[in-house]
Amino acid sequence: MEYTVQKLGQLAGVSTRTLRYYDEIGILKPARINSSGYRIYGQKEVDRLQQILFYRELDVNLDKIKDIINASSFDEVSALKEHREQLFDKRKRLDLLIANVEKTIALSEGRIIMSDKEKFEGFKQKMIDENEKKYGKEIREKYGDETINKSNEKLMNMTQEEYQKVKQLEQEVKDTLAEAFKTGDPASDIAQKAADLHKQWLTYSWSKYSKEAHANLAQMYVDDDRFKAYYDDKQPGSAEFLRDAIHIYTGKKS
Repeated sequence: MEYTVQKLGQLAGVSTRTLRYYDEIGILKPARINSSGYRIYGQKEVDRLQQILFYRELDVNLDKIKDIINASSFDEVSALKEHREQLFDKRKRLDLLIANVEKTIALSEGRIIMSDKEKFEGFKQKMIDENEKKYGKEIREKYGDETINKSNEKLMNMTQEEYQKVKQLEQEVKDTLAEAFKTGDPASDIAQKAADLHKQWLTYSWSKYSKEAHANLAQMYVDDDRFKAYYDDKQPGSAEFLRDAIHIYTGKKS
């Protein structure tokens, strides 16, 4: 069956403007243009749009989607299986958050008693799921499933105070790193403070700390573009600066 841009938009629940934009950027071209100048989409394009919308539902940006589905190695069945697993994970996280909200309502109405730990379970699970989605494959290959599973378990068992401290430390690391970067010296006192704060931040999730693992992680921040983008978001070069500061802090100078 074939569809005009308007019919396909109605079928998929997206605007015709979106479909035209997908055509412009080369992520979803129509099968043909008819004699009247209308875009016409066939079954292949319908299936491709479904894949695009799956990836968008998982918050993958359009540039990344384009690279994935235009790759010669792209396999539709494998992609669908991956979508299914990621959607299961997303459903699990949403179910946990919904249950958390329902418990909080019941607590407010005086129907149940809810521990402080329970109040933050959904948020902690979301943090774990997001880390697994972004970095899970790499860190599991580097540190092993047992280490990462223990780290996730430690995070889930955090108290309310510990959870808040982790979020506070994460921001302190960023703020201190930004100030240290201005000095240009990874050995400066403030740069070493940033490295120490980073260690404190890690120890809330790591089952055990080692200088070697800390130094290796700092190198990963530079080698992996996703980690690098996190630290270089406000100031390019911050990931390398933090790496150098941590290598000095741990005595693992490269």
